Amino acid sequence: MSTVQISAADVNKLRQQTGAGMMDCKKALTETNGDFEAAIDFLRKKGAKVAASRQDRESNEGVVIARASADGKTGVIIELNCETDFVAKNADFVAFANAIADAAIAGAPASVEELYALEIGGQKIGEAVIEKTGTIGEKIGVSKIEVITGAKVVPYIHGNYRLGVLVALSADVEGADEAGKDVSMQIAAMNPIAIDKDGVDATTVQREMDIASEQIRAEGKPEAMIEKIAAGKLNKFYKDSTLLNQEFVKDSSKSVAQFLNGVAKDLTVTAFKRVALGA
Repeated sequence: MSTVQISAADVNKLRQQTGAGMMDCKKALTETNGDFEAAIDFLRKKGAKVAASRQDRESNEGVVIARASADGKTGVIIELNCETDFVAKNADFVAFANAIADAAIAGAPASVEELYALEIGGQKIGEAVIEKTGTIGEKIGVSKIEVITGAKVVPYIHGNYRLGVLVALSADVEGADEAGKDVSMQIAAMNPIAIDKDGVDATTVQREMDIASEQIRAEGKPEAMIEKIAAGKLNKFYKDSTLLNQEFVKDSSKSVAQFLNGVAKDLTVTAFKRVALGA
């Protein structure tokens, strides 16, 4: 029996993340001692309908900026947070975030700490953030930075600076900008976990196999059939969750891989990043 106290707020948080019923969420949290990831797996194993997104819906305010270098070989995403939506929509705040993104493109920092050591307007970004905090009257700061490189990097910003995507294509060919934007919109909408199945880590694969096996066993299928059926469910997981295997949102008759190959033979994605505000 669990000794962890499960609050109504915890139950509601899990319900918002998964779409499962309140009583199911309470039981899942109780059975897993309040571990949210384990509770999500518990719900899935019991056959409860779980929403695709597991992200906490609560988020910080701020903006996400996605930017590519002039030569299209480097891309950067930064998330600059503040306390209120009023500040996030302020033109000066957005301009400050863009200035930081410009510095990141030039300096290609590997961390927020390295980003803060770069300069804008003759001042270290870390010092400029402190100064801007005093001017605005709210705590602000960069919480995330992502940098990718490739033959052709295309940036995309969605929802009034609330989500940014970078996609690197294998070649800078005719139509690459438009194709990159289409794939970026796919990433924004479908939130793939990897480029293809080879990019899915072994822990995730085993987790999906375990969940599928439990579901099949609960349906009363013969033990000898479980592994084969679970493998089929894993392939469905790859189709839903890996970018190149997903149905292309603008034309469901083809996969993203097929769409790109139609733009240019053997054109593919070599890297991508997706940053959602507060996630």
